[in-house]
Amino acid sequence: MPGDLDQWFIHEILIHEEALMRYLQRTWPHRDEVHDLRQDLYVRIYEAAAKSLPSQPKAFLFASARHLMTDRLRRSKVVSIEPMGDFEPSNVLKDEVTPERWSGGRQSLRRLSDALDRLPARCREVVWLRRVEDLSQKDVAMRLGISEKTVEKHIAKGMRLLADALLSGDGAGATAATDAPAFDAPRRQD
Repeated sequence: MPGDLDQWFIHEILIHEEALMRYLQRTWPHRDEVHDLRQDLYVRIYEAAAKSLPSQPKAFLFASARHLMTDRLRRSKVVSIEPMGDFEPSNVLKDEVTPERWSGGRQSLRRLSDALDRLPARCREVVWLRRVEDLSQKDVAMRLGISEKTVEKHIAKGMRLLADALLSGDGAGATAATDAPAFDAPRRQD
């Protein structure tokens, strides 16, 4: 039977190769994949014919080509969702750290450190506990003996001053803000 199948394939499928190639080049958007597409199609046709010979080989060939292209397009739009819990930490950064990136990272860290140092003392302490030590708002309030609302205000002020300092590039935003009164001062209640 394999010899018969080979003869059938040659006489019924391969004779349409020129028309098939024109069709694939006209309809498939990635010209560099046309030859691979043709090979995949021939494999599909051959495997299907091994089970049962189609009654209209040319129609079967072109219908299979449309189905294969549809499958490939559909597959190209699927986003792979892989679990990320079991990755090795050493595989996280694939590219090399260049001296420029290392230096730029060090400069950014220095700017952040300088901007943090320019914050008012209580504000700096709240930002440090909340953002660096990752304490909850309630824990920060209890540790410093202030209200949670005051912690919120210090975080908001600190983040704004840090952003201003980092975005301006010179830290002037944080320096000018250190002269402002701290949030702990009694405020008028309306």
